[in-house]
Amino acid sequence: MNKLKCGLIQMSLKGDTSESTDAIRDQMIAAHIPMIEQAAEQGVQVLCFQEVFTTPYFCPSQDRKWYASAEKIPGGHTVTLMQEQAKKHNMVIVVPIYEEDLPGVYYNTAAVIDADGSYLGKYRKSHIPDTAPGFWEKLYFKPGNTGYPVFDTKYCKLGVYICYDRHFPEGWRALALNGAEYIVNPSATVTGKSKYLWELEQPASAAANGVFIGAINRVGKEAPWDDKMGEFYGSSYIVNPQGQIEAQASPDQDELLVHEIDLDMIKEVRTGWQFFRDRRPETYDDLTRQ
Repeated sequence: MNKLKCGLIQMSLKGDTSESTDAIRDQMIAAHIPMIEQAAEQGVQVLCFQEVFTTPYFCPSQDRKWYASAEKIPGGHTVTLMQEQAKKHNMVIVVPIYEEDLPGVYYNTAAVIDADGSYLGKYRKSHIPDTAPGFWEKLYFKPGNTGYPVFDTKYCKLGVYICYDRHFPEGWRALALNGAEYIVNPSATVTGKSKYLWELEQPASAAANGVFIGAINRVGKEAPWDDKMGEFYGSSYIVNPQGQIEAQASPDQDELLVHEIDLDMIKEVRTGWQFFRDRRPETYDDLTRQ
């Protein structure tokens, strides 16, 4: 059997939004380091954090202060530090942070670091929301331009899709067709309509594409925007290619979720459900023109 031990970290905000962006970043990293150590002790091979993990989910604020939290990828403080952690623990780490590409050009990005500490590349969030109650992301993020890369890591073929992306089935399909076995979706999502969709869309996408998916969400409230946003509900989970949730974290606690998956299930499921054989891309052209 081709086993893979996966880890997901969900966490509440450390520090206060009135503090400097560097102070918040340092507190968030400091809170993650012990969990990275715990993941290593439990044999985790692929670890992923939540969306923009070094900051609050600042998009309700429409405050330019948060531009200062963006970092270079690669070469920035956080990615460089996580390269050291990956090498130390022989662990693949997915690092979702706010990226500055050029002065004034910012992306919602996840860097992928291989188990030897080498930087493999990045995925930039493709779909950028601008919706109530406080997902005003277009002020902060440019739509991604990386396409849907699959990273050939030491342990698996890994894809990344970020938060709001999950509502768009085309990206899941592209990642699966590009060879992804395990796809992580780091998120920041709050109670309401999203909570119902949380356990609907990703299991459906896992089943439709015959892949494993790791879904990560943060927990808690983030003042002063909690009256606008509500509460992040955690509930991070790993779902298999049959659409079954195999392991799930709590709705309200900082938590490292560790779970071993069997990658051989991908072939087994795809052999039984021949969705890739039976799809008809030649009939879908009109979809890209609408």
